[in-house]
Formats: sequence, C-alpha cells, structure tokens
Amino acid sequence: MDRTAVEVLADSTRPQVVPPRDRYVYYPGTCEVPETAAVNIRNRSYTIAVGVDVESEDAAGVLFSHGARFGGHALYVKGRKLKYVYNFVGTKEQTIESRRDIPTGEVVLSAAFVKENDGLPTTGTLSLYIGDEKVGEGQIMTQPGNFSLVGEGLNVGKDPAEPITDDYPGTSPYGFTGGTIRQAVVDVSGEPFVDLEKEAIAMMARE
Repeated sequence: MDRTAVEVLADSTRPQVVPPRDRYVYYPGTCEVPETAAVNIRNRSYTIAVGVDVESEDAAGVLFSHGARFGGHALYVKGRKLKYVYNFVGTKEQTIESRRDIPTGEVVLSAAFVKENDGLPTTGTLSLYIGDEKVGEGQIMTQPGNFSLVGEGLNVGKDPAEPITDDYPGTSPYGFTGGTIRQAVVDVSGEPFVDLEKEAIAMMARE
C-alpha cells in the first residue's frame, strides 16, 4: 500500500543504527550524536532531565539540544530562567519559560512533554521543572518526522552550527557556563516524571 511522505518519515519501525529503548543517558564533552542513533521522541511523550551543578547566579547557555534551525528542540538557561524551545520545521518557535529563577548548587532541570492526541502532528503539554517543582507549562505541537535528513543531531551543553533558536544567550556554540553539567537523561517510557527526577539525582550522587 502506498504511503504519504509524512507517514514514511513518522514510521518508528524503520531500521535504526541502535536498538530502541526507553531511557538514554548523554554526557557533555562528547561528539554529537547523529539523529539516526539518538533517542526518538517523535509522536510520543518524553522527559528530558539534566543534572547540573550550578556554580554561579550568572549561569547560562544550552543544557540539551536536538536538531537545528529547520526543526529541533532545546533546554537552556537565560537570565536565570529555565527555558525550553520547540522549533516546528523552522516555521514556528514554541517557547516555555520558568516562573522562577534556577538556584545555585546541585539541581535537576527538566522538561516533560505529555502528548494529548494520536493524530499528526502530535500536540500536548510541555512542563518545566526545577527539581520536583513544576515552574512552567504550555501547549506545543511536535514534528511527525525527523528534524532533518542530514545535519545536526543531539548535543549536551551546546548547540553548534545552525542554532535551533536565536534566543540563546552568548555566542555559538552557546555552551553552558557558570556550572557543570553532569548528564542528560531522556526518557520515552511514559513513566511518571518524578521517577526520572529521582533517578537523575541518584546518578549525580554516585559521581
């Protein structure tokens, strides 16, 4: 049976470089992860939790990025606020900002998306968390297909080349400064957010 272009791009059964799983852990200072090998968040709920040791009130920059200017999403800090942007195919930037400042010290900064429909494109609620406290939320629409067929993949602590948004503080590659990123955990299991937040804290304690 013939399929549309959208159905082909959104097909999660296509061959993958690595077997799919529910939880992925990424670290700063490593090479960019190609989209074919990175976590697949398309058309599903997901949580991004980044363990950070915030050393300065002036801490700012990219915590996590996936994609580029013509499609992608990122979690970052600007003006002491936690921010998340989802760039829908380069035509619509959807940005959520925390209601309060991030604290100094060890903390888990997170974004959790809960899908609310089974159609394409998938829509739902994106919530921001500082620790286990919800500090912001908004409705977003997500891409049914890959962020790009070629080009940028997934990065921790930076967004090189074509940035997902022009809202980042600083200059390219918009690296995170004023603190140390321990790791970024991306979960697509659909488990409650608090479970992932507790696990991220435990991982930081073991390091």
